[in-house]
Amino acid sequence: MTIDNRIQVVLIDDDPHLRQALSQTLDLAGLKILPLAEAKGLAAQLERDWPGVVVSDIRMPGMDGLELLTELHAQDPELPVLLITGHGDVPLAVQAMRAGAYDFLEKPFASDALLDSVRRALALRRLVLDNRSLRLALSDRNELSARLVGHSPSMLRLREQIGALAATRADVLILGETGAGKEVVARALHDLSGRRNGPFVAINAGALAESVVESELFGHEPGAFTGAQKRRIGKFEFANGGTLFLDEIESMSLDVQVKLLRLLQERVVERLGGNQLIPLDIRIIAATKEDLRQAADQGRFRADLYYRLNVAPLRIPPLRERGEDALMLFQHFADEASARHGLPPHELQPGQRALLLRHTWPGNVRELQNAAERFALGLELALDNSTPEGGAGNSIEVVSGGLSEQVENFEKTLIAAELARSHSSVRSVAEALGIPRKTLHDKLRKHGLSFSDSGASAHPDDLD
Repeated sequence: MTIDNRIQVVLIDDDPHLRQALSQTLDLAGLKILPLAEAKGLAAQLERDWPGVVVSDIRMPGMDGLELLTELHAQDPELPVLLITGHGDVPLAVQAMRAGAYDFLEKPFASDALLDSVRRALALRRLVLDNRSLRLALSDRNELSARLVGHSPSMLRLREQIGALAATRADVLILGETGAGKEVVARALHDLSGRRNGPFVAINAGALAESVVESELFGHEPGAFTGAQKRRIGKFEFANGGTLFLDEIESMSLDVQVKLLRLLQERVVERLGGNQLIPLDIRIIAATKEDLRQAADQGRFRADLYYRLNVAPLRIPPLRERGEDALMLFQHFADEASARHGLPPHELQPGQRALLLRHTWPGNVRELQNAAERFALGLELALDNSTPEGGAGNSIEVVSGGLSEQVENFEKTLIAAELARSHSSVRSVAEALGIPRKTLHDKLRKHGLSFSDSGASAHPDDLD
């Protein structure tokens, strides 16, 4: 049990008459008070960011005021603790001030002296907590920027949305293509929330066989089905107090969807073969690569579950929509891989940057990370630029040698990239490159390239 954050002053004194008198003084001043007769166990009931102050007598049976000060400050050194002393305890109180007590009041003291000290301590506490919140917000922003690299407008918006949703209790639906980083976003939501010290449980519904998905998610009791010899705690129950990330939710059967809807609405789980409803304190983050509204219209996904999940949707933009984020991410992952393998980092050359920007990244960030790993190892990077309708591929090689060689490679790379695009004629390729057709023909021969490799037919005008 924790002390309510609305409590502003915890007052501890073993003398019931003095405790009552001081409580009345503080209560009449409009302060919310919790009077206690002993100090033992108080620290365990105060959260680190509790917004109040503690007023305690020094001389008490059991745990005295100095012991309480030590225990409270081990948990939060900035928590204001005011000590009440008798005349003979002044040297002890001075010692306590040196140990970090906020103030001490020598008996007998005027009510105004107590109120003045308490109000100043509360003002200091508010300032301390405001500064903590600011530092945490800055830290969270930096942490998000490190996890979700990129400066494109869509990524800036995504980070803002994550920051706004993380502190809430809302369930979240993440929408994104394969490899876009749905689990990275889910973990960021968890780590920046008040549940960060609880479990984060990730499960891919699409990877579970239909025969075990219910047992895996909801658990089972002994004898629930053939082979169920002992109780199994399901993933939902295991994630109690934390976050459960459920990827590929579109692959769940309609029967399982019914149970998930009940869990979302009632926050209880019932193991297979059991009769007990187990209450859950859990956040659900679901993810899908499909249009669930369309799936619901087609009868493949429950409409009521879709609307229940779609309260707080987060869309992860595909890499092809993020412009130069691809370059930033590629260099980030390449530098990480170089450090991991103990290799010197490679710098992207202009031709390589151009190809990376032209690539459509069908595998999104996951594909880019694999390509960056190969780049860091000095291997050829084959980028499959094919679309479902077909297309050509590109490759990037780590460039070495002098300036002349690098310029030649750059030129060849740019021409090859243009040839790989869907051009209808040599003229269109030449126009895209900004060079005469004759110059293009010369450079094709020089670099061993052929327009016929692009799959288009030469126009008669191109044969001049």
